[in-house]
This record gives sequence, structure tokens and C-alpha cells, in this order.
Amino acid sequence: MTYLLEAKDLTRTFYEGSIATPVLKGLSIALKEGVLTAITGKSGSGKSTLLHILGTLDSPTSGQLLFKGEDILKLTDNKKAQLRSHHLGFIYQFHHLLMDFSALENVQLPLLIAGLSPSQAKARAQEYLEKVGLSDKQNCRPGELSGGQRQRVAVARALSPQPDLILADEPTGSLDEENAAAVFSLFEGLVRKERRAVLMVTHDQGLASRCDRIFALENGSGAYIK
Repeated sequence: MTYLLEAKDLTRTFYEGSIATPVLKGLSIALKEGVLTAITGKSGSGKSTLLHILGTLDSPTSGQLLFKGEDILKLTDNKKAQLRSHHLGFIYQFHHLLMDFSALENVQLPLLIAGLSPSQAKARAQEYLEKVGLSDKQNCRPGELSGGQRQRVAVARALSPQPDLILADEPTGSLDEENAAAVFSLFEGLVRKERRAVLMVTHDQGLASRCDRIFALENGSGAYIK
């Protein structure tokens, strides 16, 4: 079986002078299209490190990382950037929006970088702002939006390039229960209707239990528990 993304025997050790700190210790995980997966674990268990490696934002000390069967660790930095631009979407606990840009412009930017024309990028950005319920806020800057609205703009920005895989690091951690449920519903729709894959780091056991699979991390090792 060819997985969408497969990591095999990943290790990641950080060095500070002569001090070595192993964070990932021979971890393997495989993701399929149309599956919503939660990563759980205590703080310091390696969740964010794993997500950064899977998203090619960091490199493992050893191991393999395959995207649709291709070893992406062997790609040049430019090819990795193209992979991220066209196939991966990133969402973090804090929105990281450009504060001087409107909601519409924030969502348009990655589309323009990916090569869409200005008219195509605007239409796609408007479509995804509508999906997150913010059509009436498209001309607002982040400073004019609530925390939940800012995070929904960040979700629209990540989803609008229509990536194969969304990597989300505590995407609902700064949201109230209502907004967290709304964001999770967007993920569910993406997975069920469009057959995308979502990998979500979360401390929310309620949301994790609603995912198709749960990958539990502990002391740099991990296993599926669902």
C-alpha cells in the first residue's frame, strides 16, 4: 500500500555543545487520504518536532520520509518548498496572520505564491472565507477581528491551496468551545467530502476521540491507540 505520507524509524536529536537530547526515538507513522488523525501526548513528548519533520520544516537525524512513495528527504530545499506550497497546509495554535493585510489578502497570499493569477486567487480566497463563515469580514485586518475569527482566517489560508495534507499544531488551543467545534467541523468536512488528510496535534481528548485514528506519543516513541 502507498500511503500519502509515511515516516519510518524517525529519530531527532538536538545538540548543544557536547550535550545530546534525543526527542524522537525510532518513530514510525503512516497517513492515508480521507483519514483524520490526532496526535496526543504530554508537553515535551515530541509532538511539534514530529509535525515539523513531517512538514519538511525540520530534518530528522535519521529515518525515512515518503510522500506518495517518494523519499522527500532527498529533495532540494526548492523542491521541498514547492511540496509545501502545493501539497501541505499548516495551521498553528496562534494565527500568524500578517497584521497589515486584510483577511482576504492573508488568504490570497499563498495562492499567489503557488502560481494562481490575482483574479483566481481572489475568487478562491473568497470561497474559503465563506466556508469559515467570514465573508462579511474579508476586508477587515486581524486587529479588527476576534481571536476565533483570526484563527478561522488562518484555517481558510491553509485550506485554500487545496493541499493533500493539513498539519495542524494545537489549532483549537486558543479557541473557546464553540469556535473549536467549528474548526474541527471544517476538518471533518475536508476529510469526508474531499478525501484530504488531516494530522492534528491536540490536548483536547474530546476532539481526539472524534478523530478516525489517535497516535499517542510518549518520551519520543509513539503508537496508534485507535
